[in-house]
Amino acid sequence: MDATDSARPLGIIREPRVYLVGRQVTDAGAIERFLAEHELSWTTDTEVGGEALAEMAGRLCYLSYGKGRKSNRDFLDHLIEVGHGSVLEHAVWSFVITGVSRSFTHELVRHRAGWAYSQLSQRYVNESESPYVEPDVIAEDPALHAIWAGAVNEARSAYDLLVVGLELHYANEPDATLRRKLARQAARSVLPNATETRIFVTANARALRHFIEMRGSAAADVEIRKVALQLLDLMQQESPALFSDYERVPLPDGGHAVRTIHPKV
Repeated sequence: MDATDSARPLGIIREPRVYLVGRQVTDAGAIERFLAEHELSWTTDTEVGGEALAEMAGRLCYLSYGKGRKSNRDFLDHLIEVGHGSVLEHAVWSFVITGVSRSFTHELVRHRAGWAYSQLSQRYVNESESPYVEPDVIAEDPALHAIWAGAVNEARSAYDLLVVGLELHYANEPDATLRRKLARQAARSVLPNATETRIFVTANARALRHFIEMRGSAAADVEIRKVALQLLDLMQQESPALFSDYERVPLPDGGHAVRTIHPKV
């Protein structure tokens, strides 16, 4: 974080953070009962729940338990190669994303199929001390940074004054929590898109692949591309069988974009 020379320091964030907080586990007993009751035999060599479930679902489509491609990686590689992407929807992970702007989440939540979202509420959370996300291109130029910081500080001051005034306006409301909510939900209207937010997301492997391809491209917004690259790094470690076909491509500005030989799976 950085600060300006104002009386109340301006918290500035320039890099997002993505935390992988949830993954699937398989129920070995239920899988064994299913196989036994249908006279099938199958084992998998992956310990990643999402990979195992995607393989199990794919093998059900073809009734290929114990047949054909033996390893989980070979089987899933084949599904990705032929574009059988629906099977990847059975593999699910959850993340917490912080250090991102409201501009970012406005774009993120446009990804609907295969995603679930829970975002920090500006109606309940006091934004008086919230940090702000500064684009790199502005941060690198002192004159542009000064304009940006000045505008943000004006919005912060307006927010604080509005909260105080609105709490007086709703002074007759006996419920203190409701009184604060009513004040903050109106005062937030002056906060800029740069205001930092935090969001909990859950997505399946197919949805994640689509996001990484779309938002990791050279044409994507810089902030959302940073998140796409972090998600890619996490998922290539977490589930190489489903994400290893992606590679980073250097960009002229020193950043990276994403590409794969198997798009739109």
